[in-house]
Amino acid sequence: MTNDVITLTVPARGEYAKSVRMTAAELASRIGMSYDEVDDVRMAADEAFVFAAGCLDETASITFGFEVTADGLAISVGPFPYSAEYAEGAAPGGYAAFILESVCDEFSLERGENTCTLRAVRRVALRSGDAGA
Repeated sequence: MTNDVITLTVPARGEYAKSVRMTAAELASRIGMSYDEVDDVRMAADEAFVFAAGCLDETASITFGFEVTADGLAISVGPFPYSAEYAEGAAPGGYAAFILESVCDEFSLERGENTCTLRAVRRVALRSGDAGA
């Protein structure tokens, strides 16, 4: 399977969070994730939206990149403006970052001078009968 990349750009307004959640959930389902794994991906996409939208005003847009691989789904968000006031658990990133760390296999914030790109990865769990399980 080749890696497919899907890019979705939405306004930074709450009514578009569902579009991001549904896209992420459909892609996770497509690669055979379990119900619980799909729910984790849906939650990760939602919290990534909350995190990025909290750094932007409603006139801005948020770009999501979904990389579909044989073993999981990687979500990248950004770049978007980011300042030190969001670091170390301060709002809006604190709770969203906590959730992302909880439901993802990998979570990172790649910070530039005044920007940030969020990256979250959720892998398909090995099931009995799978090679290597």
